[in-house]
Amino acid sequence: MIFVTLGTQDKSFKRLLEAIQKQIDLGNIKEKVVVQAGYTKFQSDDMKIFDLVSMDDFNKYISDCDLLITHAGVGCIIDALKRGKKVIAAPRLKKYGEHTNDHQLQIAEAFYDKGYILKLDDFDNLDKVLEEAKQFKPKKFVSNNKRFISKIKDYIDNN
Repeated sequence: MIFVTLGTQDKSFKRLLEAIQKQIDLGNIKEKVVVQAGYTKFQSDDMKIFDLVSMDDFNKYISDCDLLITHAGVGCIIDALKRGKKVIAAPRLKKYGEHTNDHQLQIAEAFYDKGYILKLDDFDNLDKVLEEAKQFKPKKFVSNNKRFISKIKDYIDNN
């Protein structure tokens, strides 16, 4: 199963669902596709689409999926990586009115550069990234929370 998360941003991200639908139509996606669409309105007989799902359902879909395709939100990426899931990050872009800035490009790039995820820069190449995902083995996620907390504590103690 492929789980697609578009987050809760109040702007549409129809571009990603159109790219997924195209790959379904071409026969490149044969798996069940479940979508948490947020504010994105999209009709498809081929995908099970929810506006929002409960946290319990969200966690179940991430646990059950073979592949997560996400809008490049840090929380979604980390949740999936902690469960050892393959992730394709497809950043929302300002130029398409999908977000107020392009910070998701930086998020996707940072996780990609460390070998944790695959990223989708060109939605016309989704078929190639899906093919790459079949062989992809994500690097085991290691949190740097302890180091981060230590730096904050040192800063507070010394200022």
